[in-house]
Amino acid sequence: QVQLVESGGGLVQAGGSLRLSCAASGRTFSAYAMAWFRQAPGKEREVVAAISRSGSTTYVADSVKGRFTCSRDDAKNTVTLQMNSLNVEDTAVYYCAARRGGYGIGISMSEYNYWGQGTQVTVSS
Repeated sequence: QVQLVESGGGLVQAGGSLRLSCAASGRTFSAYAMAWFRQAPGKEREVVAAISRSGSTTYVADSVKGRFTCSRDDAKNTVTLQMNSLNVEDTAVYYCAARRGGYGIGISMSEYNYWGQGTQVTVSS
C-alpha cells in the first residue's frame, strides 16, 4: 500500500508557473505507475499527465501539451508536475494517483488504486 501527499498548489496569475510534487510512502515506489488528474468545479476528473514505472514513457493531455511536464525521482519517492504558461482553464484541484504493477502508462481513473487528497491550483486572469 502507498500513501500519497501532494504539495505545491496555490494562487498564480495567468502566464505563471507552479510545480506540484507528490510524495509517496513506502519502499516500492518504482513498482507504481503514476499520474496526475485534475477536477474543476462542475466538471469530471480528467487525466493531465502520466508516467510509467520506469519513467521511460510519459503522457500529457492535449490541453496541457507543451506547457506541463511530468517526471519522477524514485530515489526521493516523488513525482512532479511542472506547469508553465498557466491559464484560467487550468484552475482545478490536482490529484496524484498511483497504480501498482501493469505496463506502460494509464490515463483512466479506474486504473489507479491510490489517490492523494488533492491540492488546489487557482489561476487568476
